Amino acid sequence: MADFHAIDMRVGGLLGEALRANAAGRLRHFIVDETSPAIAIFGAEHLAQNREGDWYGEHAGKWLYAAAKCAARTRDAQLIAQVRRVADFLVSRQQVDGYLGTYAPERRFMLKRPPKPKSWNGEPVPRTWDIWIHAYLILGLVEVNKHFPDARYLEAARRIGDLCWRTLSDGGIDICELGNHHGMSATVLMDAAAELYFATDERRYLDLALRILKQADANPDLALLARALAGADASEIATGKAYQLIWNLVGLAKLHRATGTPEYLHAVESLWTNIREHHLSLGGGPCGGVAHRSREVFNAPGTFFPQAYVETCSTLAWIQLNRELLTITGAAKYAEEIERSAYNDLLGAFAANGEDWCYYSYANGKRVHTTYWRCCKSSGAMALEELPALICSTRAHGIDLNLYAPGTATLTLPQAGAVTVEQQTRYPFDGRINLRLTLERGARFVLRLCIPTWANHAAIAINGERITFEAAAGEYATIEREWRTGDTIALDLPMTPQIHRLAHRNVQESRAPDGSPVRQEVLRHDYLAITLGPLVYATRLIDGYKTEESLLLPPDPPERWLRIEPTADGEEGAALVLGPLRRSAVKFVPYYRAGGRVDGAWRLTWMALAPEPDP
Repeated sequence: MADFHAIDMRVGGLLGEALRANAAGRLRHFIVDETSPAIAIFGAEHLAQNREGDWYGEHAGKWLYAAAKCAARTRDAQLIAQVRRVADFLVSRQQVDGYLGTYAPERRFMLKRPPKPKSWNGEPVPRTWDIWIHAYLILGLVEVNKHFPDARYLEAARRIGDLCWRTLSDGGIDICELGNHHGMSATVLMDAAAELYFATDERRYLDLALRILKQADANPDLALLARALAGADASEIATGKAYQLIWNLVGLAKLHRATGTPEYLHAVESLWTNIREHHLSLGGGPCGGVAHRSREVFNAPGTFFPQAYVETCSTLAWIQLNRELLTITGAAKYAEEIERSAYNDLLGAFAANGEDWCYYSYANGKRVHTTYWRCCKSSGAMALEELPALICSTRAHGIDLNLYAPGTATLTLPQAGAVTVEQQTRYPFDGRINLRLTLERGARFVLRLCIPTWANHAAIAINGERITFEAAAGEYATIEREWRTGDTIALDLPMTPQIHRLAHRNVQESRAPDGSPVRQEVLRHDYLAITLGPLVYATRLIDGYKTEESLLLPPDPPERWLRIEPTADGEEGAALVLGPLRRSAVKFVPYYRAGGRVDGAWRLTWMALAPEPDP
């Protein structure tokens, strides 16, 4: 298993700028103390009359989780004080039975309700997000206690867990009765219960997580584990709601860590592969919502549409799922997915002011900054704070370098003591990364460097001497040697423009009278997109006003009609210029900054291609 707990972590460059903006913006201002609207809803006056069944209480747990990580990393005294004050207030508001939500007594999750009416998403009546809120509160309180230990914080999380156990056992309530999407909005408690088990080592919280999984699997409309093991497409599990399903998989991965049960990992990896192959945008965000009553569910497999919705909450869950799988397996593909999501759809949803986020992002569409209470603003802040710890990790063999960004990370190895890894690089705009090691004492260990799939012909030099290594693109390069303070590693990841092609198509399928299959493509629109290194590229409205135009490409190889344009002063990342036939060239810049990161700006990633000429 990987350990992502660095002694010290300092991040610069593009990622560092985003972290500083998040700290100075959303984390500093959204919640300050008990008078902040997102915390005031836990007060007695609001609790007495809140019968709305809303999810707004989630912001407290999400903010605690992200702000605690940020405060511990930056040692920001003001933010530390805010975190402690808010956590103290919430602990003071916990009821005798352990309840710590925002609902009036008659609307709380502990009360048995009549059977849910049949509906497309299995929504409870009256609606409730009470368990969802408590799941985030557990995660937030546990995270605060991890960085700023106080027995009261962990005890408050325990009391929530105990209340949930009593409700789901002696209370006779099934977890699937407490959430929409056929229970998935409540079965996410599996993640929080597993985290509580890791924090306390108390078996009853593992039993709680296992009970939730058992009830989720027994629900024929959900059947989470059974369907995953049977190879179901993600869109076919419950409603296919992306955020909830992926968060459930995070919990299932943690259950594998806790129990070692191989079926749990197999189920998670099966759905991970399905999502990776069929349900991600080019920028690494789970996408869907095409011609569906919900904008946030996975599409049917094989569906591609440039205007598909990417919910920022789903991007958070995807990063967390890859974190868990990287922890368990150490496979480079999970590190690369974190990087792809972070540098594209996550930063692409974030505004430079550190406050605003897009609820939905689109490969082709208008940037729309969401409103005050929306969930994605807190999810985006959480996702950013997941990233620093994932840059470097330790394992039994030594150190893994998973993500690249300028800065330093100090970790501890038994054989070497404190080890500081310094990265000097312009990554993700340049593939040259220079590393320097500082060790408490010299020692032999393994250093693994992640080689992305796009980095063909990667090169490594140690102390100026080029070495050979066996890792292919998409794997870790493994270097085992005696390391000393001052050792340098030069990693070169060549960046060349990559062309991606997808089609919005429909194939009509039937059988002939003799039973033989008949397949005919009845719809096809081809598209092209461009990446450079880990970055997806996009243009603004074509000619200043067109949302789409069919491009006629020259018959020559791409290097003849696609060129890199040097970076202008003050710009991040080179531009790419595409020269089609019969029109002026089209300029692309990194997706995350296309349109200036302002509300209302258009970004076009996928370019329509001219069809074959009419007969």
